[in-house]
Amino acid sequence: MLEAIRNLPITFIPIFVAMDVFAVLPIFIAVTSEISGAEKKLIVKQSIVTALAVSLAFVAVGEAIFRILGITVDDFKIAGGLVLLVIAVLDLLRYGGERRRLEDTVGVVPIGVPLIVGPAVLTTLIVLIDHYGIAPTVISLVLNLIIVWGTFVHAEKITRLIGKNGIVALSKIMAILLASIAVMMIRLGVEHLVK
Repeated sequence: MLEAIRNLPITFIPIFVAMDVFAVLPIFIAVTSEISGAEKKLIVKQSIVTALAVSLAFVAVGEAIFRILGITVDDFKIAGGLVLLVIAVLDLLRYGGERRRLEDTVGVVPIGVPLIVGPAVLTTLIVLIDHYGIAPTVISLVLNLIIVWGTFVHAEKITRLIGKNGIVALSKIMAILLASIAVMMIRLGVEHLVK
C-alpha cells in the first residue's frame, strides 16, 4: 500500500494531462448553457459514471484483448504514444475544442466518452498499470474524475475566474505536456523492444 501511495503523483499527473479538463470545460459550458440545474446535475453524473465505467472496463479486458491479438504492452506503448503525440499536435495547432465537435447527445456520449475518457486516457491507463500497478493507477483515475466533477459543478465560476483565454492557454500547456508524455511512452516502448 505504501508503494501505491508513493506512486500516486507519478500516476496522477499523466491522467490529469490526458483528461485535459481545460479543453473539455468550454464544451461542457456551451452544451449545458440553456439547461436547468437539475438536468445539468444529471448530465454531470452520467458523464462521470460513464467515464469511470469505460475506463475500468478497458483496464479489466485490455490486457486479455492484447493477448488474443498478440500485442505486447511495448507495442501498445509505441502505438499509444504515437496517437497521443498526434492528439497533442492537433491541440497545439488548433483551438482545443475544435477537434471535439458535439452531436445532439450529451452526458454519456460525447461528454463521458470520448471527451473525458478518450484514446489518450485509455492509452495512459494501460501504460501506467504496466509500470506502476493497478492500485495507484485506479486511485489516480478516481481522483481525476473527482476533479472533473468539481470542475463541471463549478464550471461558470471557473470560467469567470480564469477567463476564456486563460482556459485556452491552460489547454495548450496540457497539450505540450501530453506531447512530452507521448514521446516518453514511445521511448520506453522502443527501449524495451530493443533489449
